[in-house]
Amino acid sequence: MATSISATAEGGAVSRASRSQDRIALVGRVLIAAIFVMSGLGKVAAPAATLAYIKAAGLPLAPVGLALAALIELGGGFGLALGYRTRVVATVLAGFAIVTALVFHSALSDQNQLIHFFKNVAIAGGLLQVVALGGGRLSLDARRSR
Repeated sequence: MATSISATAEGGAVSRASRSQDRIALVGRVLIAAIFVMSGLGKVAAPAATLAYIKAAGLPLAPVGLALAALIELGGGFGLALGYRTRVVATVLAGFAIVTALVFHSALSDQNQLIHFFKNVAIAGGLLQVVALGGGRLSLDARRSR
């Protein structure tokens, strides 16, 4: 018997609830990925601003940090949106979000930094949901497993 959370209805057809969940998973991945892609593009378009920010945080090897951050944000963002190695990508992006919260937004007495800190924590929470549930059937991962 089919339920609203089952992958297939009787006879092997995908249920309406399941199709809806697949679309929601896709939209959720794309929405979370957008912040990483946009941030990565910003780093590529204006590297001087990011280099200054990294240096102001007291981190060594700012150019390496910039390249690594842009790679993680762009590669991870596109990978998440497409559902490619979704659980691994979401894990990396969740870790990245937490690390950047702790390194760049830890001045919690500053209201703006507090908001950015918890924004990053919330993004990591959403990504951990993706880790737990996967990319869904509307992902490259699902196509690869056929």
